[in-house]
Amino acid sequence: MALCSSVGALALPSELIVHIFSFLSDRDKLRASAVCSRWRECLFYPALWTELKLRVGGGTNGGGSGSEQTPRLEFLMRKFGSFVRELQLEFAPLDGCLSPLQHGVEAVESDPQFAKDAMVTYLDQVLCVLGSLRNNRNLQKLSLYGDTCILQDDSILDSSYLSQVDQGGKKIKEIQQLFEEILSNSRQLKWLSSAFMLGVVTPCSLASLSNPSTSSLEHLSLIDNQLPSLISTIELERLIHLQSLSLEFCDFTSDMCRLLACGDRAPLHRLSLLLNGAALDVKPLDGTATEDDWKALVRRSTNLRVYIMAMDVCSQDLLRVLKPSVPLERIHLDSYSTLVTDGVVELISQQYHKTLSHFILMRDDAGFPDFSVNRNEDPLVLLAWRCVHLAVLIIHGYTVWSHNLVAISRLRGSSLRVLEVSEESIDFDPDQSVYIEGDPVHNLVKEVSLGLGRVWHPSMDNSVVLNEPTQHFHREMQSFSAGM
Repeated sequence: MALCSSVGALALPSELIVHIFSFLSDRDKLRASAVCSRWRECLFYPALWTELKLRVGGGTNGGGSGSEQTPRLEFLMRKFGSFVRELQLEFAPLDGCLSPLQHGVEAVESDPQFAKDAMVTYLDQVLCVLGSLRNNRNLQKLSLYGDTCILQDDSILDSSYLSQVDQGGKKIKEIQQLFEEILSNSRQLKWLSSAFMLGVVTPCSLASLSNPSTSSLEHLSLIDNQLPSLISTIELERLIHLQSLSLEFCDFTSDMCRLLACGDRAPLHRLSLLLNGAALDVKPLDGTATEDDWKALVRRSTNLRVYIMAMDVCSQDLLRVLKPSVPLERIHLDSYSTLVTDGVVELISQQYHKTLSHFILMRDDAGFPDFSVNRNEDPLVLLAWRCVHLAVLIIHGYTVWSHNLVAISRLRGSSLRVLEVSEESIDFDPDQSVYIEGDPVHNLVKEVSLGLGRVWHPSMDNSVVLNEPTQHFHREMQSFSAGM
């Protein structure tokens, strides 16, 4: 828009400038705020910052612990913390930078002193965020994710290590008090999520939630691999309008399932469950929801859909978990040492053929097990045939024969929106190469592309299919629950 020589941009009304700036991305808003004081005043108008998404944390490319980014975080939270309505943050203690959530992460340093400095930075940054939110009564969505699981190798997060980082636990206690203060001061909280945030949530935190927020809360997710559960049945009873819930599978007890099936509550629409095989020794499956409990819940919540991620869970335990009445829509089987058997895949395709839309099968270990051994039909092909709503299929670490991959693409066609198979997982039948001319990889790409109705290639970059499982669970849970 051309302006007359006597009228410049500074002569425009503040309301119009604010409206124009509303079309900018958050990053561009911050850049534009450096132009002049008038723009800065308009750009920090509360209406422009109702939603804020950030990724913060240690370990930049320069090898630092991330403390150099704390001033930037303090600036943002000082400006927006008191009035922002939706705040979504991901903390990466050993890696990452203040950047949009879709950016990837770098390699993690292994130096103990580096890890210690990164943990100190993490605690300081959490204190900064929670301290800025403590008096925000307009907060409607709070989502926190802490990538602290990468520090758990070699028990680096045991109590002795934490005592060295935070002597006397002063910062941890302050963080927990601030989190409870945010809950008690909230008046219209609709979404509360804290996943793997070291030292933030305790089993008593939810009791601090104000009465107005217990009536408005629609989504709750508290996961931290702790004993006891972060979500108790007693506290859940107060949340009568809850529509989406995310917690550890072993914490989803019969009592909790029966409570959610009560007629005086809002029906549940989304349920995300994380099952960690390494924790089953201290948090067994005994006491979890039974088949009858699931039936009662489904009768009450007819639109309920379930997402399950199982990490390093043996097939015997998976068979106990996969009850026939579970309205399973998404399942992610991720393992390092355990094997998913063909029987588990067969069971999934038979029991959940009407509801399953996402199937992710990952394994990061030597060897590529073959489901089709001693079978007439590959269970993965049967899965694609039976599950009529299958839209996402991701496989790594298990053998997928080229002719079976072609069959899967033809069975599901363009309705299979995502088909990611790592190149090293694909194998070719030597007998077929005798009858088919040309490069087998080229022929495979051509046939699968024809079946899907779009250009397809095997995943050459393992980072496409191999990422941090807990991070994948958190982000998948977010999108899954947001689709209520």
